[in-house]
Amino acid sequence: MATIGFIGLGNMGAPMAANLVKAGSHVRGFDLAAASRDASARDGVQIVASARSALEDAEVVITMLPGGEQVLSVWDDIISAARQGTLFIDCSTIDVASARKAHALAAARGIATLDAPVSGGVGGARAATLTFMVGGSAHAFARGKPVLERMGKRIVHCGEAGNGQAAKICNNLILGASMIAVSEAFVLGEKLGLSHQALFDVASASSGQCWSLTSYCPVPGPVPTSPANNDYKAGFTAALMLKDLKLAAAAADSVGARTALGAHAAEIYQSFAERGEAAKDFSAIINFVRAQLEKC
Repeated sequence: MATIGFIGLGNMGAPMAANLVKAGSHVRGFDLAAASRDASARDGVQIVASARSALEDAEVVITMLPGGEQVLSVWDDIISAARQGTLFIDCSTIDVASARKAHALAAARGIATLDAPVSGGVGGARAATLTFMVGGSAHAFARGKPVLERMGKRIVHCGEAGNGQAAKICNNLILGASMIAVSEAFVLGEKLGLSHQALFDVASASSGQCWSLTSYCPVPGPVPTSPANNDYKAGFTAALMLKDLKLAAAAADSVGARTALGAHAAEIYQSFAERGEAAKDFSAIINFVRAQLEKC
């Protein structure tokens, strides 16, 4: 039975680690938060005393951390304790530059690495239906893919080191902007006397069709599984969407690209978060759109 070290047992990491256990892996896990450690222990994860301890006998080490600073700090601390042949996979969503620094840090020690951020939210993590966007060598990808397949249903090799992060932030730039556009359309429809269901029935089968509409509709009713039907309890928080849009803006600046819609979407989510709504699902942005229209 393969041993996997898992560092970062938060909202996403915990169900991912649990799915590895269900698939037959022995998972040695660590998190700074006692509540997270306790929850993962109930899921069959062997909780260890430190991040370094998670590496013991591990063939694969997975990190799922809040940002680039944390990833670099943890990798710098633990890589010297890794045995040759260990594969490091970072599933955090971080900036491309930090991801490439992490790859380089490991390469200097002869450690194979992948950056493999995810899409699918907490629901996808629990159901093992995540999409992984993976950067790294073809050889490392071939080694890591069977592990990632235990936690997701779509594993895409995006190219060289850091390209998984590049794909993630480009995808979420589309998602953040499209959710605002869908929200604006529904609010406009309300003002024009159009029912939510009528607009959904038309747009979902016409040129306005997109994931933000058909899978994550921001109004209650048309898509029963969307957060709109559960008081916008987060599958993916507005705070995380804002984080990803800021990462996209930073990446655009680094290569001299202009992403005007992404930048404006970030401003809208920033204003929403400043109203105390950062913990809501990002689709709750429709409430901000509606409130802004009422001011006009």
